[in-house]
Amino acid sequence: MTATPPRSGPVVGALLSAMMFLQFFLWGAWYVTMGPYMANRGMEGGTIGTAYSLGPIAAIISPFFLGMVADRFFPSQIVLGVMHLIGGACLLLAPMMAAQSPTLFLTMVLLHMLCYMPTLGLTNTLAFRNMTNPEKQFPMIRVWGTIGWIIAGWVISMLEFDVSPSMFYVAGGSGVLLGLYSFALPHTPAPGKGKPFSVRDALGLDALAMMKEASFSVFIICSFLVCIPLAAYYAFAGQYAKAVGYENIGSTMSFGQMSEILFMLVMPLFFARLGVKWMLLVGMLAWILRYFFFAQAWDAGGTDHIKWLVLGGIILHGICYDFFFVTGFIYAEKKANPEHRGAVQGFLVLVTQGLGMFLGAKASGWLVGHYTTTVDEVSTIAWNKVWIAPCLFAAGVAVIFFLFFHDRVDPTPAPAKTHTPHDNLNAHAENHA
Repeated sequence: MTATPPRSGPVVGALLSAMMFLQFFLWGAWYVTMGPYMANRGMEGGTIGTAYSLGPIAAIISPFFLGMVADRFFPSQIVLGVMHLIGGACLLLAPMMAAQSPTLFLTMVLLHMLCYMPTLGLTNTLAFRNMTNPEKQFPMIRVWGTIGWIIAGWVISMLEFDVSPSMFYVAGGSGVLLGLYSFALPHTPAPGKGKPFSVRDALGLDALAMMKEASFSVFIICSFLVCIPLAAYYAFAGQYAKAVGYENIGSTMSFGQMSEILFMLVMPLFFARLGVKWMLLVGMLAWILRYFFFAQAWDAGGTDHIKWLVLGGIILHGICYDFFFVTGFIYAEKKANPEHRGAVQGFLVLVTQGLGMFLGAKASGWLVGHYTTTVDEVSTIAWNKVWIAPCLFAAGVAVIFFLFFHDRVDPTPAPAKTHTPHDNLNAHAENHA
C-alpha cells in the first residue's frame, strides 16, 4: 500500500489547490460555451435543454456511485484518477460524435457527466481527509477551483474557441491531465470501508421527517420550484450573450464567478444582519432582476441590444448563487440534528440540483423552441419572451416564500458535524457554473 504522507503542510496544500484548479478548469472550459456551440451547429433549443439536463441526471445518480463504490472499496485518489481519465476521453470524442448526430454527442456528454459528478464529492473528501484545520484551510484551497473556472473561460475566449469544437479538446485534455495527476495525490483510504450501503442514506431520505415542520417544508418546496427557472441561465445565458453581441462568451460569463468570490467574502456580514429569510429572498430577487435585465436588453425589432444589461445580469451571479444556495446549505445544516445533517444536505441536493435543475433544463429548452421562428432556414429567437417567463416564475416563488417562511436560525456556526465532509459540500461545488 502507498505510504500515507503527512497531512496538511504547504506541499499537500499546493497539491490539493492544483487539484481544485484543474477540477473546475475542466468544467469551465466547456460547460458555459456548450450551448453556443450547439446552436452554432444548428441544434434546436430542445436539444440544448436536453444537454443541460444531463448534469442533473448525473447529480441524482452520483450519490449511489459514491456510496456503493467510491466510499467503500477504493482509495479516493485512485477513483478520482480513473473517473477523470474516462470522462476526459468522452469529451475528446464529443466533437467527433457531434459530426455524426446530436444523439451521439449527447451520449458522450452524459457519459462524461456520469464520470464527473462523483468527482465533486471525491475532491472534497480527499481535501478534508488531508487537512488538520478544515474550517481554516478548505476555503483557501477551494477558491482555486473558482479561479480555475475563471481562467478556463478566458483561455477559451482568447483562443477563440467559444463556439468551436476545440473547446472539448481543451476540456478533455485537462480531464486526462487531472486523471494522471490524481495518482500523485496523497493516499486517501476509502472513507466508508466496511460500512453497508443504504439507498435511504444516499438520497438523504431521513430528511423527510423534517418536512413536518412548516417553514422547513416551505424552504424545500420553494428551493425545488425556484431551481426550475434558474436552470434557464445555465442552459442559455451563454448563447444569449453571443446573440446580443458578446463574441468572447467564455470570458464574459466568467464575470459571474468573479462576483461570486467577492460576495462570498462579504456574505458573513450580510448573514449576521439579514438572517436566513432575507438572505434567501435577496438571492431570489437577484435571480428575478437578472432575468428582467435579460428581457429588457433584447431589441425585438433590430440589433440595438443593451449589452450592459446582460453583463449586469451575469455579474449578479455572486448574489444569486451565494445568497441563495450557500445560505440554503447553512440553513439546512443548522436545522438538522447532528446525526441527520448528511441526510438533509443530500436531500437538498437531490431536490434542487437534481430534480429542480433537470425539470428546469427541459422546460427552458421547450421555451426556447416555442419562441423560435424559422423563415427561409434562418431561425430567430424572441429572447425577451424567453427570459420574462422564468422572471415571472421566480417572482411567484419568492412571494410564496415571503408569505409562508417564518423560521429563524442563529447565524453563529453550527456544532461539529458527524457526517462526512463531502455530504454537504457536493452542492456547493456543483453549481459553480
